[in-house]
Amino acid sequence: MHDVSQVVIVGGGPGGYEAALVARQLGADVTIVDRDGLGGSAVLTDCVPSKTLIATSNIIAVAGHSAALGVLVDGSPPTRERIGVDLASINHRIHELATAQSADIAAKLAGEGITVVSGRARLSGPDAVMALQADGTMTQLHADVILLATGARPRALPEAMPDGERILTWEQVYNLQTLPERLIVVGSGVTGAEFAGAYHALGASVVLVSSRDRVLPGEDPDAAQVLDDVFRRRGVEVLSHARAIAARRTDDGVEVELQDGRVIAGSHVLMAVGSIPNTDELGLADAGVAVDEAGYIVTDRVSRTSVRGIYAAGDCTGVLMLASVAAMQGRIAMSHALGDAVVPLELNTVSSTVFTDPEIATVGLTQKGLDSGSFRGDVILLPLATNARAKMYGQHDGFVKIFCRRGSRIIAGAVIVSVQASELIHALTLAVEQRLTVDELATTFTVYPSLSGSVAEAARQLHVAAEER
Repeated sequence: MHDVSQVVIVGGGPGGYEAALVARQLGADVTIVDRDGLGGSAVLTDCVPSKTLIATSNIIAVAGHSAALGVLVDGSPPTRERIGVDLASINHRIHELATAQSADIAAKLAGEGITVVSGRARLSGPDAVMALQADGTMTQLHADVILLATGARPRALPEAMPDGERILTWEQVYNLQTLPERLIVVGSGVTGAEFAGAYHALGASVVLVSSRDRVLPGEDPDAAQVLDDVFRRRGVEVLSHARAIAARRTDDGVEVELQDGRVIAGSHVLMAVGSIPNTDELGLADAGVAVDEAGYIVTDRVSRTSVRGIYAAGDCTGVLMLASVAAMQGRIAMSHALGDAVVPLELNTVSSTVFTDPEIATVGLTQKGLDSGSFRGDVILLPLATNARAKMYGQHDGFVKIFCRRGSRIIAGAVIVSVQASELIHALTLAVEQRLTVDELATTFTVYPSLSGSVAEAARQLHVAAEER
């Protein structure tokens, strides 16, 4: 291990606190300067809150469709119209869970002897950080290694500035006390699709404004088509090829102006039009840290920036904006900086999930790569409609899709559209990571009945007989 003792981390989200734990394990003295609360947006305003909201909405959705399973409430079918929600209670629980998770992280860091400074920070050179605490105290922290993990924030349109009441970002929706009567969601990427599905399941009328031809334009096209079809069938109003340019308050709600001149009226609007990095107040230029044209910190596969001794992790780098990736970047950074064995970041083994209903989980190489010829392979798409466990759930939408390399038959990627896809994808992530072949996956036992049985069945359908090889 190098003779490094002082590590300063700016930002207490997954990239920051996971890096701190690794650095402490490797013997460093670690200080985190955190502005917004330990856990960052992942815990306080994004992942934990949104997935808690979605978990509640999923329960409501299942209850609303349970009549087909023979469920009665007071002798009558539990139709969606008969199920109400208390949004104030839901959001109160969300805040409690986020606060509790943040406290757990704080306790873990304290137990490991990691110092946490509450305040803002900026670089004051390649080996120092200036921290401004809430009480006005200014402290300069010298460091052998600096990690920047400051995250990102919701992007706002100049003509649709959030007010926290009617024009909202995804960080502000948890302050609502009543369910929006008619929610306009601007943006059909992951965030927009998740909130559109959740609020519709909770009982709100939802309009999803998509600038593309369908929802989730960045996801697997077959998966995106399933969700688009599900949304439309369930009553979400999807406006395709519609670009919002402005949102304004009215006497009793909002109106959203589209580029083609149409005006959409609603009670609230949620702006889900991307993120911008929290890098503008870090003093990066003075320290010589390079950023790209969008302001994201440029890093290599071991999280190094352009300045020796300064690393970066998480959403401020723009590298797959996922909490899991931020945490891995932070761990890699500290292992590299402190001389431990390190494996560079490999994006082809990253799994991710869109927490809609049904969920969409992916890992590895994609349909786009196969179609473009960037890799030679075969693909199988197995609908879940014939899966016995899916039938028990009353689920008719979804599939398992596996890509394998031609010749070697090594599993290269996968897509699962299903209830619990976020859990099912782990087996296929292991397969991609460990370079398993379709035959190795196909001959592994699965439980019957189970959704995972379709994973093995899809692999069996990719088997190539010896005489065909």
